[in-house]
Amino acid sequence: MSVYLEIPQLDQHFPYRMLVNDGMTIVYPHWHKEIEIIYAKSGRVNIGLDGKVITLEEGEMIYFASGQPHYFLASPESVRYVYQFDLKLFDESVLRKNEKNSLFSLFEEGQRHSRYWSEAFAETMRGLLLELFELENSGSPGKNYFILALLYRFIGECYRFLPKQKVVKNKKVPNAIQQKETLQRLNKVFDYIENYYQEVITIDDVARYVGFSPYYFTRFFKANTGQTFMQFLTEYRVNQAQFILGNEKLPMAEVAEKAGFASVKTFHHVFKGAVGHSPLQYQKMMSHLSS
Repeated sequence: MSVYLEIPQLDQHFPYRMLVNDGMTIVYPHWHKEIEIIYAKSGRVNIGLDGKVITLEEGEMIYFASGQPHYFLASPESVRYVYQFDLKLFDESVLRKNEKNSLFSLFEEGQRHSRYWSEAFAETMRGLLLELFELENSGSPGKNYFILALLYRFIGECYRFLPKQKVVKNKKVPNAIQQKETLQRLNKVFDYIENYYQEVITIDDVARYVGFSPYYFTRFFKANTGQTFMQFLTEYRVNQAQFILGNEKLPMAEVAEKAGFASVKTFHHVFKGAVGHSPLQYQKMMSHLSS
């Protein structure tokens, strides 16, 4: 499993799982095709998402759409509930007859953070997540039927009350990304990035590693991620730098080197352009956040 592409070990016949993580469970930048919902059970949970850090207050929720990169920073004295499920749990061929949006579009276009939901909707969703938690360690008959019933209720409530984002990012995550062969090929690319991002990487290098021509690789990668390879690599390095700055106290030169930037000057320029703050400013902000 690569750091960036996570393939959760879900039961292929019932692709759902629920986890409990404490605030010191740090999770590196990654993404997956499954929907993931986070509920801040206690304390404050610090999450890296869309180039910035979002703090979930106790009782708040957030979800990640299919293919959306995210990570978790140290969040002392907090507990979070994590729910993951594959959209193939729901038979859209039968159930979507009266719905304009697919499930993929529903979550892709929806407002992720419960802070922007109505209080009534947030309270309903909070109740459903807590019921799912109660079922997790239950050995009662019909457990999976109850879980599925709650997930269907969750989807129905989202269709009725989940507000849309004001500006929806036009990030293409095509259906092909859900196919096993494409995931395996992409995983090979991400494995290469994971192993060599601290070194100089060229398109020729990674194309050769995957077994594609540079031209075909460029088209394949853009079609399946919505980004050029170099854009993706830069974003990956910035994510690594954010993670390091949020969890380690290191000189900027060392952070730049560990994140794969050729020089401190390049690191400063690229990081500030992507995040909106200099690396030093960001480090101070993260230090204050976790204190």
